[in-house]
Amino acid sequence: MGGAEPKQNKRVTITDVARHAGVSVAAVSKVLRNAYGVSPGMQEKVRAAIAELDYRPQAAARGMRGRTYTIGVLLDNVRNAFFADILDGIQEELRTSEYTVLIGAAGFDPDEQAKTIRSMVDRQMDGLILIAPGTSRAEVLATAAATPTVVIGHHDATDTHDSVVDADDTGAGLVVDHLVALGHRDIALVAAPGTRANQWKRTPEIVLAGGYRAAMERHGLTEHVRIHHAAYSDEGGFKAGMTLLTAERPPTAVMTGADVAALGIYRAAHELGLRIPEDLSLVGYNNTALAALATVQLSSVDQAGHTMGSTAARMLIERVEGRRDRSMQTTMTPRLVQRSTTAAPVSP
Repeated sequence: MGGAEPKQNKRVTITDVARHAGVSVAAVSKVLRNAYGVSPGMQEKVRAAIAELDYRPQAAARGMRGRTYTIGVLLDNVRNAFFADILDGIQEELRTSEYTVLIGAAGFDPDEQAKTIRSMVDRQMDGLILIAPGTSRAEVLATAAATPTVVIGHHDATDTHDSVVDADDTGAGLVVDHLVALGHRDIALVAAPGTRANQWKRTPEIVLAGGYRAAMERHGLTEHVRIHHAAYSDEGGFKAGMTLLTAERPPTAVMTGADVAALGIYRAAHELGLRIPEDLSLVGYNNTALAALATVQLSSVDQAGHTMGSTAARMLIERVEGRRDRSMQTTMTPRLVQRSTTAAPVSP
């Protein structure tokens, strides 16, 4: 019988891609892994060859070589809009890589967070980004010793993992200076409670509270220092607002460690018939999209959440790719964004 036999579809290999691109197999591997230091020219050449040959790496085979190409991100509360900014930064940084981001929303309970971290490790994720973890420092250090890890938020220095932090003490000082300049003296801080037994000495809320105290002392307002602990959630902020604003001597201004809590205080003020900013000045933290809403216009401290996320992702991939010689800590510089929720206090 005449005619050619059906052509067998031969799977394209990494060697075929290297030959087509005119580079080494190692160079193709680096591009596939989004390895640190690969030039844009090399990226373009290899990506073009991959597209032309319709090459698709086998995820199972990659996993057998020790990689799953998954990054786990731990956070406590999906309703905190600041985490969305961080996640956007992480996703954008990894967009052209082979890595997939999986999110673990574990709630505020330290044990549940620890359980989620262990689950990520058990699933052989290549690296972890932990956003202000409530788990014990000892557990995070033990995890980071075996799995590349970046911690966002906590200022504690270590050789075991990398860190991305905000200068929270500076941010608190910016808020206090602004409110004092408007004429406020009774300025309260609403900050997360933290966990006494978790061994972290410099969590964001601890550094924020330290900066608040120092700024109040600098202005001679030590006797007016008032710190109320509440969860960074709308409900946490609402309860804090109801307590502070019905006190015998309510504050004329409140700053919070998160916009989501500030919105809860906003709701409490509205329920009590208080006007913002005429009866109460209010400042948030994180400068999320919620703060800029036309009906809110919340003054807030911007700590560059998107940049925090992209920086954390970049540092983590460097660790996954083999950087072990040193740990790194990157600090964001906060800035106060003034909107419509702060004004001079009304004289009694």
